[in-house]
Amino acid sequence: MRLNQVLVVLLCFTGVACHDANQQENSKDVFQAKVDGAVSCTSIGLYPADSILYMQGGGSEYKSSVINNIKSAANIEGMVWIPGGEFSMGGVNPTGMQDGGKEAMDDARPVHRVFVNGYYMDEHEVTNAEYAAFVKATGYITVAEQKLSKKEFPGVPEADLVAGSVVFTPVATKDLSDHLQWWSFVHGADWKHPLGPTSNIVGKDNFPVVHVAWEDAAAYAKWAGKRLPTEAEWEFAARGGKAGNLYTWGNQFKPDGKWMANIFEGTFPANDEGRDGYIGIAPIKKFPPNDYGLYDMAGNVWEWCYDWYRPDYYEELSKEGVAKNPKGPESSFDPMAPTEKKRIQRGGSFLCTDQYCTRYMVGTRGKGEIRSASNHVGFRCVKDIGKKDIARN
Repeated sequence: MRLNQVLVVLLCFTGVACHDANQQENSKDVFQAKVDGAVSCTSIGLYPADSILYMQGGGSEYKSSVINNIKSAANIEGMVWIPGGEFSMGGVNPTGMQDGGKEAMDDARPVHRVFVNGYYMDEHEVTNAEYAAFVKATGYITVAEQKLSKKEFPGVPEADLVAGSVVFTPVATKDLSDHLQWWSFVHGADWKHPLGPTSNIVGKDNFPVVHVAWEDAAAYAKWAGKRLPTEAEWEFAARGGKAGNLYTWGNQFKPDGKWMANIFEGTFPANDEGRDGYIGIAPIKKFPPNDYGLYDMAGNVWEWCYDWYRPDYYEELSKEGVAKNPKGPESSFDPMAPTEKKRIQRGGSFLCTDQYCTRYMVGTRGKGEIRSASNHVGFRCVKDIGKKDIARN
């Protein structure tokens, strides 16, 4: 029983402020729910067996990728042509690997074959400047800028139905089992105020926009004449035409001693030492692109995908032989939060670390409640190509 629950029981038992105590408990539960919905990484058990097999055998589950022999005659500024093709999708259990982290990531298996058509993808995450242009043109108001509603959160006092979003705050702790120690719902946090109402994005036009819920990302994509990528499209692009690599750049964490992504170095969650050059979010395009010319497909900020989340979805896909252009399950289900509706997130963030979560490893998965946002989640878009623009190599 949490401390605040004990206090509620004591207050009610003694007849003191029982109604107010229940309302306070409801408010705390709401804020916890917003945190839980916005956080992709939570610590779970260790199952190192298949990681050891991977290290010894080198990813035998993965077969060679077959890349489509087509190119695009169009040239779309700020986007990269991804030819599509057939590939092995999914990830191994990284626990037990050097830099592997402490999560088994069972929902990323089994590795299965998938085919995707060609498409364009933004070469980098959508920036503050790009999102500001969308808001200026449309007057759009993000979920984080809207008051929490009585409909969504019945029983919560009106004073606590405030606008806000989820923010990471460093904290000194050795107990990594409770993410509520470093995540909190902050009144006034939104895409223009990423750390709370006194913060701003002045001088950060080229930083990824954050505090965008799934519907905020989808609204931008529609306005831009694009869409959110499916999870399969995202992973195909992240792999850069290669098969079975641990990272978007290869199998070595730091090739030639070079940092390849913006992640957390130091003692998590107390102190990010910024050995990769950045503490917190980095501007776009500060790390090398992958073989398709895509930047920050690992680390920096999580990226929303189109698909609903289910931990057993890959098991179902694997029965199809080669799944063609999968768009995810028909509905979401997360056994850790069965009442929440969640969509896929990919790529990890600046908070990923081998001490806790290494979901910057390609093939791993994240998820987020569709109306929750945080200061480590953003997105990028894709665009379909017309038949007249396709040319054979």
